[in-house]
Amino acid sequence: MFNRIDRYLMGLFWVSFAAGLLIFITLFVATDAMSSLVRYKDVAATVFIRYYIFYVPEIIYKMLPVACVVGTVMTISSLNKGSELVALFASGMSLFRISRMLFISILFISGFSYLLSDQLMPIFAKQKNFIYYNEIEKTPSRFQTIKTNKIWYRSKNSIFNIKTLNAEGNKAQGLTLYFFNDAWDLIQMLTADSVMMNGSQWVLRSGTVTAFSKDSSFPMNDKFFEKTIVMSEEAQDLRSTGQTSDLLTQAELSRFINKNKESGLDTIKYEVDFHSKFSFALAGLVMSLLALPFCVSKTRGGGMAKNIGICLGLVVIYWIFYSSAQTLGQHNQLNPIVAAWMPNVVMMALGTTLLLRAKR
Repeated sequence: MFNRIDRYLMGLFWVSFAAGLLIFITLFVATDAMSSLVRYKDVAATVFIRYYIFYVPEIIYKMLPVACVVGTVMTISSLNKGSELVALFASGMSLFRISRMLFISILFISGFSYLLSDQLMPIFAKQKNFIYYNEIEKTPSRFQTIKTNKIWYRSKNSIFNIKTLNAEGNKAQGLTLYFFNDAWDLIQMLTADSVMMNGSQWVLRSGTVTAFSKDSSFPMNDKFFEKTIVMSEEAQDLRSTGQTSDLLTQAELSRFINKNKESGLDTIKYEVDFHSKFSFALAGLVMSLLALPFCVSKTRGGGMAKNIGICLGLVVIYWIFYSSAQTLGQHNQLNPIVAAWMPNVVMMALGTTLLLRAKR
């Protein structure tokens, strides 16, 4: 199945990949933790430990592509340094044949990356957000458990339910708002088919107001076509917590997009995120293919530091390209599919061209 050379190459790659991943995760956690400890001095260390336990899957997901590049660069550069690459070329093996097992390994990592983002990260992200808003920020009203069809939110003496919310957090469908007194007795219920949110001012359309009074056993109802209410400043935090893609699986996100479309809401950002879950999983493969031709610039002299520098520069270029395409897609300047896949297609084409033009 695998010959001795393949097993040797895979061994080099997986050791370098694991080392790179561990280093990047450690640096990320250490830097972020130091910043958090300085900012939130009154939070217990055990809270941060639990927070980063749930944060680790997301960090791993973000670092996997870079670790793939490091594994590829270190493997080929190690062969370069020991003149083993020259021997492999002399035996008739091409650069593509040598790197075949590396790409197979990276494809396996890409599959794991997608499963991690689709199945594990939504679960861990909810727990991470719960700890962050409740125990670190100490603003529990900003935390919400988002499902595909409804959002519950508490703001001081009111609780409201929204069926669908657009990505910008300024337009909603299906609002039910409950007002309570200081004793938490229900005093008013307000419903609206649609809501435009402009800061603390909310414009409600096509709804009803139901008032409850201890002096009357029957609530009083009043319909309205348009009504403006002033919400507390705290309620404006709904805008920052309306980004739900990281809390949903691929299937849930698909249903969420369809439901928003049926309600007439803008779904561009969610569509970009939907397709990006696929494209980002292959980022490690694309960046490794792009970096590979630069790893053999000096077959005898080694040049490992130079190769690593060049390849990390290519990674930065890829990230700039990828982030720019995402931004254009979210602002409806590019089709969501194009925004998600264009960086991968362009960079893979460039990497393939450079690989084919390599001397070996």
